[in-house]
Amino acid sequence: MGTVIRALTPDDVDEVAAVHVRSTRASQAGILPAEHLAALDPAVFAARRRSVRAEPGRQTLVAEREGRIAGFASFGPDREEPALGELYAIYVDPAHWGGDAGWLLFAAVRDALRDRGFPEMRLWVLAGNERARHFYERAGMTTDGMPVTHRAGAGIDVPKLRYRRPL
Repeated sequence: MGTVIRALTPDDVDEVAAVHVRSTRASQAGILPAEHLAALDPAVFAARRRSVRAEPGRQTLVAEREGRIAGFASFGPDREEPALGELYAIYVDPAHWGGDAGWLLFAAVRDALRDRGFPEMRLWVLAGNERARHFYERAGMTTDGMPVTHRAGAGIDVPKLRYRRPL
């Protein structure tokens, strides 16, 4: 059985949080301090996801493979310009890097935003995350050069870039 893309359910939250932490640790090693990455706690991520009230238009999809969560993506209206769409997060478990989960999630988000009538899709990525930037560029995203500082934690500021593509 292949990878299935479906909506997040409450039963998925703990597994999605674990994927989020594993992927963050792997993808941001060398970008964020090792102590910060080691301190990431899936239980905290899960509690935060459960406590956030659902906002209109925001959605999370999961990629499921062989009964396990391989990755997830969250998206909805752009936080700066709500007439545009935004991919808020896309994380794939490192065990599934190089497979189809990331591509299928990205395509599902792109199609959902287009179907909702958004003319453009945006996302933010840490400037030093070359793997993610390469993925987005292969998916047709281009950076518009809009740099900002991302606060990853107390005293941890790193540059991030905005990417966009028409839908």
